[in-house]
Amino acid sequence: MGKFVVTVRKNGEFQFNLKATNGQVILTSEGYTTKAACLNGIESVRKNGPIEERYEVKEAKNGKPFFNLKATNGQVIGSSQMYASERTMKAGIASVMRNAVDSPVVEE
Repeated sequence: MGKFVVTVRKNGEFQFNLKATNGQVILTSEGYTTKAACLNGIESVRKNGPIEERYEVKEAKNGKPFFNLKATNGQVIGSSQMYASERTMKAGIASVMRNAVDSPVVEE
């Protein structure tokens, strides 16, 4: 099972990473001003993560694919890393879909 890891950035903002079972970061949030807002972001991932239509596939300027997970209102909840190929990016989406619902939250 994966896990949501909540951390504090150098600027004092909270963020979360969803990590897969192997420890790889599969989704990173934006910065939040409060811990409560960060935890709400995690709940949004739990709600929207299993829904395939919530994933927006993008291509970085360097040509590498990545994806954003969006809420029902269209706001980006989290973004993936850059992937080497479309195949590995699709595996990343599948991993978020599997891990989003019941991964525990830990603070570091």
